[in-house]
Amino acid sequence: MALSRSVLIFSASWRTILKTEPTKCRGCRNFSLGRGRQWSKSDKTPDPLGNRIEEIKLESGPLSASSLVKPAIFTVAFSSASLAGAVIWQFENLRARRLTQTSSQWFSNRAYKVGQWRKQANNWWNSLTEGEKVFFPICLVNGLVFCAWRVPAFQTTMARYFFSNVAAKKNCLPMILSAFSHYSPLHILANMYVLHSFSSGAAFMMGKEQFVGFYMAAAAVSSLASYTFRVALSKPGVSLGASGAIMGVLAYACVKNPDSLLHIILLPMFTFKAGVALKAVMAFDAAGILFGFKLFDHAAHLGGALFGVFWAEYGNSCMQYQRQHLLPIWHKIRTGKTT
Repeated sequence: MALSRSVLIFSASWRTILKTEPTKCRGCRNFSLGRGRQWSKSDKTPDPLGNRIEEIKLESGPLSASSLVKPAIFTVAFSSASLAGAVIWQFENLRARRLTQTSSQWFSNRAYKVGQWRKQANNWWNSLTEGEKVFFPICLVNGLVFCAWRVPAFQTTMARYFFSNVAAKKNCLPMILSAFSHYSPLHILANMYVLHSFSSGAAFMMGKEQFVGFYMAAAAVSSLASYTFRVALSKPGVSLGASGAIMGVLAYACVKNPDSLLHIILLPMFTFKAGVALKAVMAFDAAGILFGFKLFDHAAHLGGALFGVFWAEYGNSCMQYQRQHLLPIWHKIRTGKTT
């Protein structure tokens, strides 16, 4: 079964998204992109976007516990590096801010020749929240990947690197790249809409630097959860979409603000608390795993959500630990001397 990630949206101050599955690819020969439809080179009907989907061979084979060794090591290493990078990024931003404040008087009398469009772009950027400043670059990357799927010459490469596939020989990097990969227009629009809805609040609570590190780590953890489920059931398949990482953001926000009211986007008259919504979504995903529901990638959802819950409880302690042990080393690297 091949997986895409579709949506169930809640709104109010927050909205949530669930990650779903594109249809299966028999013998890993047909490139499947959405519910109830497979596309191959022999298909005479154009896809909804007007492009012919060429036949793509995807790697498959028997799965065993050894299939998870490299992905597990990669997840730990990548997540640690992402969060360590967030610590250094935050330190450098604070340092640059102090230097800017110190030299502001000296620079205040200097004249700069800046074009009007650059002034407008700078004013627009400065008007954004911290969450929006990380959302728009993420959205841009997702948009570029979405466009790349539309280029027939790229589709073999896209399927190799932008599908997470535990049966593939190179199955580590796609764990992250697939979190920026969408094929359906509705899929990417819904995911980015929900990410935009949550990014400002989450980035405000974490800081934009920690938010980026957390988001990347959540993408890796959710992909590993999906891999683990597939190996446990010996069911190879592929998946793509941002909703595993977004479920992490959702869970973090709901744990931090459990009494915030949510409502389903088209039914604003029905409201419920964020904490209750999170429990319901996680229970649904747990049921999906137990009963073998095939519409959503429930393992990836649940993995992302559990990581978000963990980070809401222990994230600050983890970051403080990294600051205490990493920043002295970083300072030594930058200056050649210890603090």
